[in-house]
Amino acid sequence: MSDRMKLTCLKCGTVNGFPADKLGAGPKCSNCKTPLADGRVMEINPKILDKAARNDSLPLVVDFWASWCGPCRMMAPEFEKAARELKGVARLAKLNTEKYPDISMRFNIRGIPSMLIFRNGREIARQAGAMPAAGIVQFVRNNAGRR
Repeated sequence: MSDRMKLTCLKCGTVNGFPADKLGAGPKCSNCKTPLADGRVMEINPKILDKAARNDSLPLVVDFWASWCGPCRMMAPEFEKAARELKGVARLAKLNTEKYPDISMRFNIRGIPSMLIFRNGREIARQAGAMPAAGIVQFVRNNAGRR
């Protein structure tokens, strides 16, 4: 029997279980049919962040950003490139600190953009400042425990 994975749908919040060897086949949410690990960046809210950080088998990399932040806007396409390259290794998501102002205090975000990596229910690494795609990929590979 194959190992099982769990991934939270970053759109609707449903926790989905499936055989680990099916990750490359493009699993979809059992509730809303959104792809679970297709290498795209998803915008999330604090409730989905909590659920995914607590339940997911893959590391979750979250970019804390705001629309008024120039470096955040510069990094956005680089973050999307990195998400495609990290498909199957980690999932990348964005959380708008302008829309959810309490989140910055909760996670002690002192500057944006800030990337935090969550795995097994806890934060395992963080990096502040805009980065190119190659730097984001290296940061995730160095810290997420999968190479």
